[in-house]
Amino acid sequence: MKAMILAAGLGTRLRPLTEEISKPMVPIANRPVMEHIVELLARHGFDELYVNLHYHPDVITRHFSGGERWGVSITYSLEEELQGTAGGVKRLAGELGGETFLVISGDALTDLDLTSLFAFHRAHGRLATLVITPVSDPSKYGVVITEEDGRITGFQEKPSREEALSFVANSGIYVFEPEVLEMIPAGFYDFGSQLFPRFLEEGIEFYGYRHGDYWNDVGSLEEYKAGNFDALTGKVKVKIPGVRIGEDVWIGDETVVEEEVVMVGPICVGAQCEVRRGARLFGPLVVGDRTIIDEGAILYRGIKWGDGYIGKDAHLLDSIVGWETDIGSGAALLKDTVVGHGTVIGEGSIIHPSVSIMPGSVIEKNHHFRGEPE
Repeated sequence: MKAMILAAGLGTRLRPLTEEISKPMVPIANRPVMEHIVELLARHGFDELYVNLHYHPDVITRHFSGGERWGVSITYSLEEELQGTAGGVKRLAGELGGETFLVISGDALTDLDLTSLFAFHRAHGRLATLVITPVSDPSKYGVVITEEDGRITGFQEKPSREEALSFVANSGIYVFEPEVLEMIPAGFYDFGSQLFPRFLEEGIEFYGYRHGDYWNDVGSLEEYKAGNFDALTGKVKVKIPGVRIGEDVWIGDETVVEEEVVMVGPICVGAQCEVRRGARLFGPLVVGDRTIIDEGAILYRGIKWGDGYIGKDAHLLDSIVGWETDIGSGAALLKDTVVGHGTVIGEGSIIHPSVSIMPGSVIEKNHHFRGEPE
């Protein structure tokens, strides 16, 4: 079966984490979110995958190559200029045509039952089925208005709770019959703002598949953090790398945990890490591969991407830290700080709450950084 993974987006709302990688490559429990999607597709029998690329495409192609590791074949479509969600699919009409196919976001986290989705689509016998997800706050999403039987009758774009006519969101996951490809013109074209309104105008029936599985669009730093924590607590069914110890601690290959280390799960520590004597780790917490956590350091909640060093007696409190960061001894990252890749934070420095630091920054020792211009 064939599926198209949309992976050309910029991920602007996850900056500074996406300054040097595209959103599908941000890690959830130490694996790119798109890898979880590829595994989901493979489990449900999708073995011919097509991926559109635009922003930092080489990071994706290096990681996934031809898809052999997951038992699938992957074909890439590089867009020098963005073509929109539908336009990107249209470029692959020759490959996708001829059979029912799936379109799915490469930068959202889900364990959706794709087999049940396809059964629903075939039972209704229409050109298109949209996956719709119940949401508590419609103002964050494009919501879908349906009849009781699931037939779609309208859309609202990020309505307030008071104005909302629906509390189910368009999840960016679609099943299409190949005839849909003939309705998409060449060039930039969008499913949500152009194709689906055209369906309504022309009286073409299509349906919404409402589900109770997990879905998170990873559309903000808050949702990104939630996706990691939900993986650790089992709210979303994904594979977590490493050896499971007890109920909720995973330790990667060749990682060394010294004596007198306190670990209170849920915690995932990557491969080839060092957690030195007296360090204290409190979950939910993800620590990426090849990270050194020195003596007495305290990590309370949060996400630390791979490589880099966390100094002696340093404190990371509910923060997100990118690759190859160097956090000096006694430094403290306070609640909701976000640190870009390759940053150096001097010993004794304090990064104040909700501050974002751009990649490659250097914070001098004993500095109180509040994010204002220096």
